[in-house]
Amino acid sequence: MSKNKASASSHIIQSLVINLLIAVSKSFAAFMTKSGAMLAESIHSFADCANQVLLLVGVKQGHKLADAKHPLGYGRAVYFWSFMVAMLLFSIGGMFSIYEGFHKLAHPELIEHITWGIGVLVFSLILEGYAMFSNIKEINIRKGKHSFFKYLRDTKDSDLVVVFGENSAAVFGLVFAIIAMLLSYITGDGSYDAYGSIAIGIILIAVAIFLAIEVKSLLIGESANETILEELNKIIANEKHVLELIRCVTIQQGPGEVLMCIKVKCDATITALEVSKLINKLELEIRTATPEVKWIFIEPDVQEWKELFLVKSLKVESYKV
Repeated sequence: MSKNKASASSHIIQSLVINLLIAVSKSFAAFMTKSGAMLAESIHSFADCANQVLLLVGVKQGHKLADAKHPLGYGRAVYFWSFMVAMLLFSIGGMFSIYEGFHKLAHPELIEHITWGIGVLVFSLILEGYAMFSNIKEINIRKGKHSFFKYLRDTKDSDLVVVFGENSAAVFGLVFAIIAMLLSYITGDGSYDAYGSIAIGIILIAVAIFLAIEVKSLLIGESANETILEELNKIIANEKHVLELIRCVTIQQGPGEVLMCIKVKCDATITALEVSKLINKLELEIRTATPEVKWIFIEPDVQEWKELFLVKSLKVESYKV
């Protein structure tokens, strides 16, 4: 297992344990306080637990070795389950919280045993804050020279981004829940608690939509990071028998797993045996420079793509005549 994969799994397990503890605490507090915002938070935490189990399933499936049915491996399983998590976060977390908020607006209830509610929320905020801080530390390690938000948009590690999104939504949701509960208790107006539940639902839906958009791109086949192409250009520039990189296609097959297909213009004077040795040399240099490239397909040619296209077009026209 790669270092990144092991780290991602540890972050998922950490979040699962924390959310399970928080979910039980919130459920008890919701029963004691009769708070809609607290109930929304407890449902949110239980949904997060289910989400993290799904992410662990995705990570485990993504580690399966390639076989005849899936020759490029199962790496995209992580993206599928990450997308499912986004959908559950939207439906079970966000929509239910909004429903509960409107229900409380129609049937407001006074907050009871405020000490239990605030105590549990603060306790949960500390745990969720710690989990989010751990995610941020890991992201700062992986983002390299990129900005934090650019990493979130461009990264291929969907499992880490999903866990960070969940933990961030939880932190903001807890802040809204504390404010809503205090306002309802101080004013004696239960509508503040209902508005807090609606605000939590909106946060969850916003995070779910962001995650769904990012994971969808990976799921349908997103190109690899630009750094891989930069390394390839350096290798091509140092190879005297390769005159030009005609085309390069990369597809992210999973976290840390890239498929690369390239077409290069070779020196027309070299023999077929020398071309074979050249391809083997290029593969070795690419794998050394970019270990995440697991599959490499190299097509040598002696013509530029535009020249080849022109020749084909002339042949078609001659045939028509």
